[in-house]
Amino acid sequence: MGKGGRLLKTRAFFGPSDLFLSIEMTSPWRPIGQKYHLSHGGLDETLVGGQSFAWTSLPDNIWTGVITRSVVELRWKEGQLCWRHAGGEAITEESILDYLWLDDSYTRAVDELPWRTDSVLKNAIQGFPGLRILRQPLDEVLLVFLLSSAKSIPQIRQLCRKIHKLLGEDLGGENYAFPGWPSLSALSESDARALGMGYRAKYLVGTAGFLQERPGFLENIREKPYEEAHKLLMELPGVGPKVADCVLLFGGEKTEAFPIDTWILQSLQKQYGMRGWTVGQMREFARIHFGSHAGLAQQFLFSQQRNLGKREPVIAKKSNNVLSNRE
Repeated sequence: MGKGGRLLKTRAFFGPSDLFLSIEMTSPWRPIGQKYHLSHGGLDETLVGGQSFAWTSLPDNIWTGVITRSVVELRWKEGQLCWRHAGGEAITEESILDYLWLDDSYTRAVDELPWRTDSVLKNAIQGFPGLRILRQPLDEVLLVFLLSSAKSIPQIRQLCRKIHKLLGEDLGGENYAFPGWPSLSALSESDARALGMGYRAKYLVGTAGFLQERPGFLENIREKPYEEAHKLLMELPGVGPKVADCVLLFGGEKTEAFPIDTWILQSLQKQYGMRGWTVGQMREFARIHFGSHAGLAQQFLFSQQRNLGKREPVIAKKSNNVLSNRE
């Protein structure tokens, strides 16, 4: 038996009910951010709408998730966001403010978007007030979007939880930390396929090997300008233009990144009249039209289109990128 067989026997996988196990609270609820700076819909889309897979929606307007090695619960009540530490390492309010982009730069970013002359974008912003881009760790986001192609949000979340449970630190209450790429390098391709990764298994194993040979590669990505960072990420196995944009937007704080997945393709084709355009042409339009915060516009349009529930077939002309549903 190779290393994969031994790894896969180290922990028993969880069942669906484990997603909703309660955990003992270690701190009281505390308000965070200004009242009415978010909406319930905007917050829900931010946490469980496809940019992160570390959060679970619970009853009573509560969400539980993991930020690095801290288990955090968020609650929406009467216009006020509250939080409490729920396990794992201690975390500061400042860290949560940063993670949720709850500072004045968010207001400025929305104000710079062309919603005054773009009624489609204006309607999307009004539909999800306060929707943000989470400031997540880049290494964690890379794993998520390597696994995302041709999978839905519930499928991606389930697969990530399997990996975290197998290799990550146990934070209590069926919560596990991201294991890190050195630990992921212990997986063989057969291990990865046994977890349900399918053809993505070779991407994970290949990327883990690449990063083992190039220490500091991901840390350097964050410091590079967007175009250079985008080009460097595509050196990794399985990372095309869309995955690179997702990683940079959701993990690299590159808000000019504009991932084009199935829902954005639908939005651009149906609402902006871009049928017949290539994905490359659409990316260039987004760069010019939406500006330096195109990725924030993307998330508003993504959430609007996804919630319309329209599932008509979409074909990207001359696209060399596998589109993800992120349903």
